[in-house]
Amino acid sequence: MTFKHIITQLESLPPLSNTPFIIQQIYSVGAQNIDILKLVKVIENDAVLAANILRMINAPIYGFSTKIASISQAVTLFGTDEIYGLVLKYAVDEQLKADTDIYGVNNKEFNDICQLQSTLMLQWYSKIDIRHAQFLAPLALIMESGKLVLANEVMKSNYIKKFTLGYKNTKYVSEFEHSLLGTTTYYLSGLLFEYWKLEPLYVEILKGLDFEDNYSPKIASFIDSLDVVRTAVNPKNALTKDSIKEAAELVEDIGLEPEHFVKVASRVREQYNKILINRMRKK
Repeated sequence: MTFKHIITQLESLPPLSNTPFIIQQIYSVGAQNIDILKLVKVIENDAVLAANILRMINAPIYGFSTKIASISQAVTLFGTDEIYGLVLKYAVDEQLKADTDIYGVNNKEFNDICQLQSTLMLQWYSKIDIRHAQFLAPLALIMESGKLVLANEVMKSNYIKKFTLGYKNTKYVSEFEHSLLGTTTYYLSGLLFEYWKLEPLYVEILKGLDFEDNYSPKIASFIDSLDVVRTAVNPKNALTKDSIKEAAELVEDIGLEPEHFVKVASRVREQYNKILINRMRKK
């Protein structure tokens, strides 16, 4: 299993299914300028996609007190950016079915982590820049896609035991991935989105998360913000006391208010704890 082999596997993936591709074209004019009625109609015409979006939106982690029953209602409540993220997540999950146990979490827990990352990004960054928060929240929802790529490759290789043990014992996951493959799963996510011709800025941000380059101040701020969120929420540490503290230090390093971040992260963690308790009661 090498970086070159994984790239070959990426390039052999089929294109996104027809509906997500059409929706991607709708968003090519910018999320603020899209025809909302057309977007709703396209999603509604794909019964499976519509059902999955409503299922994701009605997940307890989003905290709606009443059930969202229609796509038009979902778009109104969530906004076009977050709907775009949900469409992409559905499309990616359909193409990259993988067992995430090698990361120490099952698939449901992995999905929770993706949703927590998006929720934290939106709730934290909205106070700083609402438009940028709306742009980054969908990316936070799907930025772990590269881990699904790697999981598939590990499970087909002789690296399962070596990877699982190394991942469990490392504190710095990106460094561990790089030592094993010469790249990281966030960079793989960038390559994946580039292959599927998704939002170019998403590709640039993901490629820059673990590899420095001469980025514009805007891209650099996006990268810094995403780095904060993945530090606070990831498969190894989902909003633990230590991960929130470490993320808050990054927040301070980039000149933002760590107290506000800690407050938001703690609130999201409290909400998630209630969800976990309810799940345990239902078992």
